[in-house]
Amino acid sequence: MFPEMHDIATQMILKWARQGSDFRIPVTLDFTRLTLDTIALCSMDTRFNSFYREDMHPFVDAMNVLLGATSESLRAGGIIKSMMPWDDTLKRVGAARDFMDNIAMDLVKYRRSHPTNKRDLLNAMINGKDPKTGLHMDDKLIVSNMTTFLVAGHETTSGLLSFAFYALLKNRNTYLAAQEEVDRVVGRGQLTAEHLKHLPYLTGVLRETLRLHPTAPGFVRTIRPDNPNEFEYLAGGKYALRRGDNVLCAIGKAQRDPEVYGPDPDAFRPERMMGEAYEQLPNCAWQAFGTGARACIGRGFAWQEALAAMAMVFQSFDLVLADEDYQLKIKQTLTIKPDEFYMRAALREGVTPVSLLSSLVGQAPASTAPTPKRTDSGLAEDLKPMTILYGSNTGTCSSLAQKLSVDARRFGYDATILDMDAGTEALPTDRPTVIVTASYEGQPPDNAVKFVKWLEGLVDGQQLQGVEYAVFSCGNSEWFSTFHRIPTVCDDLLLKHGAKRLATRGLTDAAKSNIASDFESWTESTLWPAIAPSNQSQKGAATFEAEIDTQDRSTFLRQDVQTGTVLESKTLVAPGEPEKRHLAVQLPKGMSYQAGDYIAILPLNGLHNVKRVTRHFRLKPGASIKIDPSTATFLPAGTLMAIRDILEGFVELHSPATRKDILTCIDATEDKAEQSRLQSLIDDSHFSAEATGKRYSLLDVLEVHPSVHLTFQTYLSMLPPLRPRQYSISSSPLADPSIATVTYAMLDAPSASGHGTFKGVTSTYMASLTAGDSVQVAVRSTNKFFHLPAKPEETPILLCCAGSGLAPFRGFVQERAVQLQQGKELAKAILFIGNRSPTSDRLYASELDAWAKAGAVELRYAFSRQPEESEDCKYVQDRVRKDQVEVRGLWEKGAKVFICGIPELAEGVGRELKSVLTEGMGMTEAEREEWWRKVRYERVVVDVFA
Repeated sequence: MFPEMHDIATQMILKWARQGSDFRIPVTLDFTRLTLDTIALCSMDTRFNSFYREDMHPFVDAMNVLLGATSESLRAGGIIKSMMPWDDTLKRVGAARDFMDNIAMDLVKYRRSHPTNKRDLLNAMINGKDPKTGLHMDDKLIVSNMTTFLVAGHETTSGLLSFAFYALLKNRNTYLAAQEEVDRVVGRGQLTAEHLKHLPYLTGVLRETLRLHPTAPGFVRTIRPDNPNEFEYLAGGKYALRRGDNVLCAIGKAQRDPEVYGPDPDAFRPERMMGEAYEQLPNCAWQAFGTGARACIGRGFAWQEALAAMAMVFQSFDLVLADEDYQLKIKQTLTIKPDEFYMRAALREGVTPVSLLSSLVGQAPASTAPTPKRTDSGLAEDLKPMTILYGSNTGTCSSLAQKLSVDARRFGYDATILDMDAGTEALPTDRPTVIVTASYEGQPPDNAVKFVKWLEGLVDGQQLQGVEYAVFSCGNSEWFSTFHRIPTVCDDLLLKHGAKRLATRGLTDAAKSNIASDFESWTESTLWPAIAPSNQSQKGAATFEAEIDTQDRSTFLRQDVQTGTVLESKTLVAPGEPEKRHLAVQLPKGMSYQAGDYIAILPLNGLHNVKRVTRHFRLKPGASIKIDPSTATFLPAGTLMAIRDILEGFVELHSPATRKDILTCIDATEDKAEQSRLQSLIDDSHFSAEATGKRYSLLDVLEVHPSVHLTFQTYLSMLPPLRPRQYSISSSPLADPSIATVTYAMLDAPSASGHGTFKGVTSTYMASLTAGDSVQVAVRSTNKFFHLPAKPEETPILLCCAGSGLAPFRGFVQERAVQLQQGKELAKAILFIGNRSPTSDRLYASELDAWAKAGAVELRYAFSRQPEESEDCKYVQDRVRKDQVEVRGLWEKGAKVFICGIPELAEGVGRELKSVLTEGMGMTEAEREEWWRKVRYERVVVDVFA
């Protein structure tokens, strides 16, 4: 059956090639086409030709109706719905079943009237006889089996392939390892069945995918009819199973057992499912295809099909996520698949659609020289090309790349923005390349793993001769051991292998300076003079042509967020205390999280600040704007929009003004005195202290210096895009996986600039929400170490926080409370928490007391205003010192320490812990610092917020 499998996979590969690298591939839909057509061709010699139609084959639509209704009927809502007189589910299910049966019956009738000698399942059912009775199967039974083959034969395999590529693209090192194996074993020739025997890493990928995401996630067991016992006892008598009781076996949970899979059971690591490690797994530890007589009979077929498809995809394409920040969402019927999952596929270096077709059918392709990947940017005749590569997890470097592309037009360049992985083996030699990237604990950003690995794998030589580049490095000196590591590696290796460095590497330190301002200073003083020395457009802000109108228009947002619903919003402290609040959000369908993760909230700017802008520029309340679509801008162009909507939802109004912004203001006034005052703001001697430290926004500057005359269009073009803000989730999915809560402090204080009061954009926005309101949210993964231990029954935990820093630890303790209710045994947990007093700001007091009483945690408070109520401990570090004997004892038992709070708390608690945990060890200060560096991240994990 391999030739038929190869045939259908070839159709998919060629379709992707012809659609081009910008096309958003609907992954689960195309793998459904692949697996449906494969089972139809292999089992009954029938072609559905799904890759030659825009919609899905009607069989799939009918199957989805049937599976969806079956799944819904098992839920309480579905049962209630079925009782309603208006419910037409049974009618739709009947029509779907009839349609599927008719398709199968037509195939049977056609085969009977056009017999063949092909050895497939359809012939086996038509011609086979029961060995005991000698009877043939009747047509209705054949139809039932064919329908089962078509459904079961494609649904789970398409889910397997979809989950596999999701996991590979989210873990770039595994993607590269899989691609390397295919290159080594298969090369560019035609894939054969023999090749599949020599792909152990791809086999590990599929096993590990089914371990984490079994597409049939459970099965039911009960006492068999032929068992005379009325009771059976499980787990050595711990559980009694009565006749008629059903036990749901959750495969996905069982296959994440840390006793079997180690301390990282949730990580995607194909190596654990290869060779000896796989062979030594305990019985029943991996049951992805079911068990017993009902285990999947098509396992071998599905395995060969999935391996072949993966190998052919890796041979042909370089893949990336279509949505860089995509978080896994699950679509569930009777099986599960990723929902709204898209990727892009670019032909690999040296592969063209023509040569691809030749290799797929086993012909020698015409000789072609490798063709570097290029992006058609639609250049105007007077603009030169430029490539900007960015490496970004949080969006900062992506934002800088976007800003650079807008500025590039002023210097005669039309820039194409790509992630760094897109530059792998394809750095252009006909244009300058600017790389903007960061490090994440010394590792590349997720979209730069492939690029960095490629650079590190280059052998000595001048392979990059002709490439011209510059690098800007984002870093944070609080991570001193890996500060600027990845940008430095890229800069040094590019130069080593023959590329020409156009400009000295730019640097910024997020812990000490204004990233945007440092970037602008580097581009204006170093980058542009190096690559556009004759261009005289460096002064002034980029602006755009726009029409201003008085008609209102509604807004739309272009962020990677989805709509959730506010369930609850409340204050947590007594009147007069610095306000701390609680927000509960019903997450969008398919969005999931772990305790310790972040939730990103996309806010709206407050009406007060929007009015400040419209008042300053004397805009009418209903004014609208339409930006010229030929303009380089991140704002919606060519669409008439209300100015209030743009100011509320698209731009940052509070970001500190950059040096370049202030220079633009200087050029926009003729008042010499104000020019002098503005110039003083950007003197090198105190720019950080004045402009950045006091956080003067561009609007602050304009209001204080009324002689500066900027048009509204120019002002708008100078503002950066509005970005979501991240908050620690303060709940556990074990309590309710569909609800995430946020615990946050209201920011409402005198402005650092000295101009009025500063209200936090997102905290003010969240405080304005009430139950029923919509809110734009996304779940973001936290530091991989900032999660509860994989073996909570063995590993004690020490939690240190103050104020709203309690947020992630409330989620941790809530999770432990649920685990205790489930009958689990847990190691000790101590929560050191700082508040002002026991009566005014003890957050979640009754909740924490109840969890402490249940044994989920021990509470150790430090009350700064009433230390006599906390054993004379004023701050958290004081309490750690007081309880040092217990802290050391738990550390020696393998405890993991978590710290969450402002930098001062993290520094104070960290200093005390270093002293307590090394006391009596005879260490010098240098040795203590080295010891602390080694235990950071894995045993001492810190989450610092501003």
